[in-house]
Amino acid sequence: MTGDTALALRLAGHRVILCYGLFGEVMAGLRPLGLDYMAGQRAWLARIGVDVSVARLPTAAPVEANAARLADLILGEARPVVLVGHSKGGVEALAALLRPGVATRCRAFLALQSPFHGSPIADAALAHGPVRQAAHHVLRFAGIGDGQGLLDLTCPVRQAWMREHAEAIAALTAHLPVASIATAIADPPGWRDRPYLPLARWMARIGAGPGDGLVPVASTVLPGARHAVLTGGHRALVAAGPGRDPVGLLRRELGLLLAATPSPPPPSPARHPQSP
Repeated sequence: MTGDTALALRLAGHRVILCYGLFGEVMAGLRPLGLDYMAGQRAWLARIGVDVSVARLPTAAPVEANAARLADLILGEARPVVLVGHSKGGVEALAALLRPGVATRCRAFLALQSPFHGSPIADAALAHGPVRQAAHHVLRFAGIGDGQGLLDLTCPVRQAWMREHAEAIAALTAHLPVASIATAIADPPGWRDRPYLPLARWMARIGAGPGDGLVPVASTVLPGARHAVLTGGHRALVAAGPGRDPVGLLRRELGLLLAATPSPPPPSPARHPQSP
């Protein structure tokens, strides 16, 4: 039995839902131009017989709004769900999992390069009111969200959210197999990661530590979840290219998560955020 066959058997009766990061739907729409954003992973899962879909969310919308949409999608799904979220998509998947009843409908959660504790790049981009207003209008015009979606990725907002939900997150990761995978840019980087290098160096200079050019490694740590750090820029785990193997990564991580046996849910669920 091949590894793909064994994984497909483990995923039989489940649905894998991919949650895009910020502007993910835009990048996915540019696939004919050579941009491969999670397309390889989706095609591979479908090819081995796994039921896979993309959560159709406006990726620049507020985190809690998208979490509510994702929660409704999961609760309306007849099969158990495996969530795979990249960047902001992982942040929204986590928020969805903390809503009542959602975690019990999930088998595992894999976060790729997700800024759970925020991104200094978001802080810098929104430091000035005119920039924030411009981003708000551009995103609304594009139909993928508004400025609040960007604000939700700033360090003060994310860190406050993580503190507020620390107890619920601990309960979640104690009973659901969860992994969070980060990357850090090597020096010198490959040509695909080179545009992220100045941002990665800037984050290191301000004390945020190593990162992928948009998200510091430290921000991807989710208490109670398995954590690993690989090499590459912010799209290294979701886009194909020389030296990259996003399908191999997903194969390995799903195998590890599905090998873990979920614990029974606690008798009294931790406090959950209320729907907006």
